[in-house]
Amino acid sequence: MNDISATVDRLVGGDKTTLARALTAVENARPHAEDLLAALQPHTGAAQVVGVTGAPGVGKSTLCNALVREWRTRGHRVGVIAVDPSSPLTGGAVLGDRVRMHEHDQDDGVFVRSLAARCNGGGLSASTRGAIVLLDAAGMHRVLVETVGTGQSEVAIAGIVHTTVVVSAPGLGDDVQAIKAGILEIADVLVVNKADLPDAEQTARQLRGMLGLRERREWQPPVIMTCGQTGEGVDELADALQRHCDARAAAPRERDRAEPPGERRSGLQRLAARDRFAGHLGIELLEGGYGQASVRMRVQECHINFNGTCHGGALFSLADTAFGLASNAHGGIAAGIDAHITYPRAVRLGDTITARAVEETRSRRFATYRVMVTRGDGATVATFTGTVAFSGDGQTGPAPKKESTE
Repeated sequence: MNDISATVDRLVGGDKTTLARALTAVENARPHAEDLLAALQPHTGAAQVVGVTGAPGVGKSTLCNALVREWRTRGHRVGVIAVDPSSPLTGGAVLGDRVRMHEHDQDDGVFVRSLAARCNGGGLSASTRGAIVLLDAAGMHRVLVETVGTGQSEVAIAGIVHTTVVVSAPGLGDDVQAIKAGILEIADVLVVNKADLPDAEQTARQLRGMLGLRERREWQPPVIMTCGQTGEGVDELADALQRHCDARAAAPRERDRAEPPGERRSGLQRLAARDRFAGHLGIELLEGGYGQASVRMRVQECHINFNGTCHGGALFSLADTAFGLASNAHGGIAAGIDAHITYPRAVRLGDTITARAVEETRSRRFATYRVMVTRGDGATVATFTGTVAFSGDGQTGPAPKKESTE
């Protein structure tokens, strides 16, 4: 695993043993894990990442098993990340979700990995993002992320996947529950599972009524009735997921036609010029476009800490500047709501460091970005991940207006 290049070659080639070891390295935050994830970035972006969330007991695992079966009939290679709850006392986890997927054990086109939440919030594990990168790079056409059973305000899943499926079941609440803010608002697809139970049709009507009260958007979440045990409705769910994938793919092309690259760069330059703190640190914009931006800074005396190396806050500010520019390049207002950074190597006086931010996932309300900070010799000195929330429709926000030069 210490030979990053060889590991990348084996993993991209589909070697499952290498994939399993890489997932263990990422989950346990081994020293070389961040370098491996950085090296895999050029090999990612092909998979559709689907998150499945909902309250405990709605049948998420059984539904996921049926969805994997449907995807396999369509010829897709599938990676599954099943997040299980951890004991707050011992830290242990049963990792039982994969038990419901045992029928795929001998299928070379399916890879299932359980992750312990380890008391991480939002129904996810801290290593979920990294696991998605690994499965994507390993050639999975679909990556399915099943969360721990969640409540109304646990919406972290929407920030790391392309499509969010919120699963409900009959008998879990009345129509007041259906219109509450929170988890239902992040849904790209709404599912009423256990459709063979009484009141399933009523639950579906309540959800459709909730959608009718919300602001109309370009993508209107469908309400689909399924039965994970029998497979009823799962083909319709797979069709809806494909339609959402196609809609997401089409939206950037529409924006690209609407505004030339030169104008996008000018808009980013105006945003960068407004950031006085970044200017004080000597951060300059190199390039950018929709969902991406690169900035650079030369380490000066004012950046050095008491240990004689570049202050972590300066590195964070460089990465955060790239993150902010990339996420606001779409023209709408994107507000950062979560960020995490690691520092695998020290940076010295006189080093020139570059931060490149790239959009990893995007939904109607959230997007996540990964920022790689490198030295002039190409070594990774920091990795940063961040999530933004959009005010308004983040998918189709207007492009920045061109200012007059008169």
